[in-house]
Amino acid sequence: MFMFKHLFFVFIIVQMFYTTTAFSEELSKEITTKHTPELMKFYEYLHANPELSFQEFKTAAVLASELKKLGFEVKEKIGRTGVVGVFRNGKGPTVLVRTDMDGLPVLENTKLPYASKSVARNDKGLDTGVMHACGHDLHMTNWVGTARILTSIKNNWSGTLLFIAQPAEEIGAGAKAMLDDGLFRDFPKPDFCIALHCDAARPAGTIAVREGLACANVDSVDIVVKGKGGHGAAPHATIDPIVLAARIILDLQTLVSREVNPLDPAVVTVGSIHGGTKHNIIPSEVKLQLTVRTFKDDVRNQVLSGIERIAKAAAIGANAPEPEILIRNTEFTPALSNDIPLTQRLRKVWEDKLGKEFVSKPEQVMWGEDFSRYGKAGIPSCMFFLGTAAKKKYEASLINKNASLPSLHSEYYHPDMPASLETGINATVSAVLDLLKK
Repeated sequence: MFMFKHLFFVFIIVQMFYTTTAFSEELSKEITTKHTPELMKFYEYLHANPELSFQEFKTAAVLASELKKLGFEVKEKIGRTGVVGVFRNGKGPTVLVRTDMDGLPVLENTKLPYASKSVARNDKGLDTGVMHACGHDLHMTNWVGTARILTSIKNNWSGTLLFIAQPAEEIGAGAKAMLDDGLFRDFPKPDFCIALHCDAARPAGTIAVREGLACANVDSVDIVVKGKGGHGAAPHATIDPIVLAARIILDLQTLVSREVNPLDPAVVTVGSIHGGTKHNIIPSEVKLQLTVRTFKDDVRNQVLSGIERIAKAAAIGANAPEPEILIRNTEFTPALSNDIPLTQRLRKVWEDKLGKEFVSKPEQVMWGEDFSRYGKAGIPSCMFFLGTAAKKKYEASLINKNASLPSLHSEYYHPDMPASLETGINATVSAVLDLLKK
């Protein structure tokens, strides 16, 4: 009798394994043959029509419409332009799946037939080209594809889907805006949060995920260097803010090289310098824009206070007015740390689904990602990175430095499609199915 029960138990386990494997294979086939062609059209539309942060009006309307067609309860204008969709399917956990929506102020140069020709006005009132140079178009297409598949196989899972389309990731403000607008108060509070992000340096068909700390704190700092304007031929009668700005830029380099512990990563980059109008006019001010990246909060405080000290000291040395220094707290992005138990669980899912050789563990990166705020709100969260480089180009880049891959935010960046999309959907769907399995 004991032997019979034992064999019967083994039979059930084996049957479940083959049933699950067959279902998984059938699902992968369905993604490739049924969903990919339609989703590629959707992707090309999104790529050709990007919108800047907090200007994602048309994009949000399109995504909301997609969710409504699938039977989601949809609310719009959460966090200004955000979209929230709820799909209830019996008892079980609630899983949040997030996509971001905004493009970047970059003039596209990919030569794709569906390349963006969009122009928008930025927050300074200037017209700029707009491009999905960070893969948010792929993120959104993956999100819609995942929603379509999960709703079509709802008999295979139980629980609640919370699909959110978040604005303004590129300026680190969208997640906070949605949370402040009641995301975890007015909608089902999630038990888990997941998201993906494109990785330009990994080949399509692969993903990477890291337990624990993955991305950095991000701060934006504005400095207005003050001087005394005048004629370029009479510099002695002026206080030259261009020379002063140059001194500040050079002095800032010592923050990381001579003040921060070499074992603590930190970056201080001056990404923008503007001053002057003509060859022979010394201006009265120069504007600097900095990005600051750190992992530890104490290092962050050290670097930010150091920036202020260096800028003010340079002004004193030049007998110049005190500079204006603004740390843009509204654009601060806290470091992203993946929940370790959740990430370990999903790593196993992805290794089984995609194969161990296609799932790697990346190094920590100095990128910023405001998906971190959902984890900071106390929800176990995991972001994984989706390889998007064409295989031949990736292999060439390993051999020849001159064949380097375009990075995210480059005017030349675009993911290898549809391979990147199919891997992303397979990974996202398999993660949600595991978290909501009956």
